[in-house]
Amino acid sequence: MIARALVLGLSLATAGCATTNSDPRDPLEGVNRAVFAFNDKADEVVLRPAARLYRNVTSRGLRDVVRNFFSNLDDLFIGANNLLQGKGEQAVNDWLRFAFNTTFGLLGIHDWATEMGLEKHNEDFGQTLGYWGVGDGMYLVLPILGPSTLRDTAALPVDWQGDPVVMHTPVDERNALTATRIVARRTDLLGASRTLEEAALDRYVFLRESYLQQRRSQIYDGRPPRERRPAD
Repeated sequence: MIARALVLGLSLATAGCATTNSDPRDPLEGVNRAVFAFNDKADEVVLRPAARLYRNVTSRGLRDVVRNFFSNLDDLFIGANNLLQGKGEQAVNDWLRFAFNTTFGLLGIHDWATEMGLEKHNEDFGQTLGYWGVGDGMYLVLPILGPSTLRDTAALPVDWQGDPVVMHTPVDERNALTATRIVARRTDLLGASRTLEEAALDRYVFLRESYLQQRRSQIYDGRPPRERRPAD
């Protein structure tokens, strides 16, 4: 809700600006580009320096431990989404991953489940809605959160309710966990962001296309049907 309010506020603030409606999936391109620029600056000033500092002061082994810990928490809600999609076997797989990694893996810091052959999945409520036929809706760029669609933005409150970190109390511990997860995940993307800066002529368009294609692939479990395009 906060993110959507910020988008609306930026929409009103930039209402007089010219928009580029070259892609029908992105009717708010002018607003989205403004939010994209804001996110880019926030990343440059805060997130990227924090990620570099984290990488420099921690060992690879410690970063693996942090990554595994948060990945293990994700498996609970991933399993719930697989169940909502009618994928019972995958849901059981996800919950077994959580059970084994939480116990034998010491709260998930060791990923024993993968070594046991239990596959890691990636599901959220936006994918669940897409699986049952809810369309993307228009493309959106959310403050701080980045690329999204109308469907995926509407799904965020459910994703947050299913996130053990977001729902954790007391608040100071929740904030510390949230900040650690954000910085750790940004650290994993340091190499990718450098490649993007060097390769993409228009980073906004590149990220938009990458996000939409990735989400389509995720919804169809890597086997999306061929898109129909209007005849020239």
